[in-house]
Amino acid sequence: MDTTARQATRLDAITGRFDPWLLGLIGALIALGIVMVGSASIAQAPTPNYYLLRHLVFLAAGMAAAAWAMRFELKTLERHAQWLLPLCLLLLVAVLIPGIGSSVKGARRWINLGVASFQVVEAVKVFFIVWMASYLKRFSEDVSATWRAMMKPIGVVILFVVLLLLQPDFGSSALLLAITGGMLVLGGANMPRMFAPVMAGLPILAAVAISEPYRLRRITSFRDPFKDAFGDGFQLSNALMAIGRGEWFGVGLGASVHKLPGYLPEAHNDFIFSVIAEELGFAGVCLVIALYAGLVGRALWIGLKCVEMRRHFAGYCAFGLALWIGLQSTVSMGVNLGLLPTKGLTLPLISYGGSSVAMTCAAMGLLLRISYELERARRQVARLRGEPVVPKPDVPSPDAPSRTPGRPLRPAAVATPAPAPPVRPDSRGTSRLRPRVEPTFGRSSA
Repeated sequence: MDTTARQATRLDAITGRFDPWLLGLIGALIALGIVMVGSASIAQAPTPNYYLLRHLVFLAAGMAAAAWAMRFELKTLERHAQWLLPLCLLLLVAVLIPGIGSSVKGARRWINLGVASFQVVEAVKVFFIVWMASYLKRFSEDVSATWRAMMKPIGVVILFVVLLLLQPDFGSSALLLAITGGMLVLGGANMPRMFAPVMAGLPILAAVAISEPYRLRRITSFRDPFKDAFGDGFQLSNALMAIGRGEWFGVGLGASVHKLPGYLPEAHNDFIFSVIAEELGFAGVCLVIALYAGLVGRALWIGLKCVEMRRHFAGYCAFGLALWIGLQSTVSMGVNLGLLPTKGLTLPLISYGGSSVAMTCAAMGLLLRISYELERARRQVARLRGEPVVPKPDVPSPDAPSRTPGRPLRPAAVATPAPAPPVRPDSRGTSRLRPRVEPTFGRSSA
């Protein structure tokens, strides 16, 4: 076996590791969600543990999806990412077909699977982020230089928004638009060029927001919910009273009053943040904000490191998932605090909800896979440069120095690094190891 073959064998044998900070933050949010769903739903459930047990079942399904995503190679996902776009379109159309989509409280957002209903927009969020990452990886230079490349994903998301408004689901529509804009900016889109579509879209969004009477009432009632505390401002007024009652350290776990029937509706779902504030106080609110800030910040850091190593698909996926979690959690908490009109968005990994919990767990599994492959790539680069690779815990490295009891430490022989494998051009004629021209912010790269 020649030197190049031996080097390739050693590179293939190198493994990565899942980011411990991500694991800790995700686990903390899931654990807090289990506790608070059990506490917030106990008074409104048919039986004391009805919603808690269902939440645990949904979490188990999400954990299975996350485990599968954590073992799925990103290069395989990238190769088939173009099929996710028609799949999103199929899901959004299927939910509007009678007999397939089911209606709840006048909204057609779910597909009846027999044992449970599945809200398709939760899967669309993940699939669209993966497709968007694949698109930006392939056309990032064009996105920063031409109108056509930048407008294609905007046209796709506008089509999705139209289908979502037919359900209707204004909150998810605004969220998808925000994620698309954020990913385009991080992907290098020219900022002045993006300004025109944004300014053109704002009046359209405003017209859509006030076109339905219930949406208009939500917008007007959040400015002064106590003006009609038993009507349009009922949800927000109870949420604000719950938050104020919590003060600094809360009334105690399980002692919330506003989670009782007749007070705060959807206490275990859309307004679980208010129950957290009432039972755990300002300290609990700060804990929740810190956990989300840590998760989003770590995901953005991982995405940045991936882009620096020319792993653009993985980096854009991490950016998109960070934007999703950060925007949705901010909107959900803002609604509970009376800073935003009611949107119907859950608090990721904490609120009760089958589709939301399962798909968010799957997305976190994908984020952990990105961290695993990033660490593996860093170790492989270290091997190519002749630097020591950090061994896995409790597994001795073949290059580690040996030590016999009673004898001094014997240094290991210094191995001469093998030459790097020959560079093979990719399909576009550029080297994978050659520095790539990165998109610029605020001006065209052309």
